[in-house]
Amino acid sequence: MPLLARSVLTPLHIDVRRGAVADLGTILADGRISTGGDVAVVVGPGQGEKVVDLVRPSLRSADVFTVCGGTLDAADDLGAKLRARSYDAVVGIGGGKTIDVAKYAATRRGLPMVSVATSLANDGIASPVASLITDGIKGSYGVHIPIAVIVDVDFVEAGPERRNRAGIGDVVSNISALADWELAREVRGEPFDGLAASLSRAGAEAVLNHPGDMGDDAFVTVLAEALISSGLAMAIEGTSRPSSGGCHEIMHAIDALYPGTASHGELAGLGALFCTFLRGDQRRFTEMSACLARHGLPRLPADVGLTDEQFVEAVQFAPATRPDRYTILEHLAMSPTETRERLADYADALHDHVG
Repeated sequence: MPLLARSVLTPLHIDVRRGAVADLGTILADGRISTGGDVAVVVGPGQGEKVVDLVRPSLRSADVFTVCGGTLDAADDLGAKLRARSYDAVVGIGGGKTIDVAKYAATRRGLPMVSVATSLANDGIASPVASLITDGIKGSYGVHIPIAVIVDVDFVEAGPERRNRAGIGDVVSNISALADWELAREVRGEPFDGLAASLSRAGAEAVLNHPGDMGDDAFVTVLAEALISSGLAMAIEGTSRPSSGGCHEIMHAIDALYPGTASHGELAGLGALFCTFLRGDQRRFTEMSACLARHGLPRLPADVGLTDEQFVEAVQFAPATRPDRYTILEHLAMSPTETRERLADYADALHDHVG
């Protein structure tokens, strides 16, 4: 992956609470974001439209654009529409696909972007990466991080629970991604940024050890803050290294080979647990397995509708999704037979372990 945009390392405003979107107009009035209220509001189908209706009185000078699909074509089309007039900022309201389209289009137009998240499916709400589909394949594109991030707990809890739970898998996968980064430092002398690693690790540990669930405001707040911290870690490092390792290689491989299998966060959590097993870190494996089980997230290929053979194929293909990245998968360089054997051992370990 190319280096990400590093010009803005910290959002001017981060707000995670109930009723947060009610203050959107006040946030946009900040002269560092918009001087005259001329903003482009980007929404997807669903709750984003409800947010716009709620805050419309404070967005009188705004133009509203509806996007869907999370594709590169949709982002390019939005970018073309943004050239129609002069905007102070772009406001993306909705889930991950909508926010990624808005981030990409805003970056290409050189405009600041405000992220208003209505779900917690992954760390894209504040990351310097836009995941967009082109020719049926999801690719990652470097973008500027949002200049402000707003998460309204009311809207999050009103959304699909499975989508929000997926964000837990994405955050927990940071534990595995950081272990891969440390491995690359030891084996290849790869630079390692302690601040970025600390931000990524702190959020992951907080979610990993929190006893609550998605019905608990305190847990939802911790999850939202962890996803934001993950995005900031990537911005500080300038790559996705603090939050993406073998776990995400497996996720991208499954997306490429078996599109529509499961969500980003669900697959990242599954990949992270398998990579942690391969690493032989029993303590982390136990912690992560218990966390994923507690939140009803997949731990076996069958949990996402894959056969063992399909998962083996994905693991074999995974390193090709990030040729520049060194993880436990590249380190072990397992053959298909070895991968099959390790997957059987992994399934036995989960069966033996009360999650």
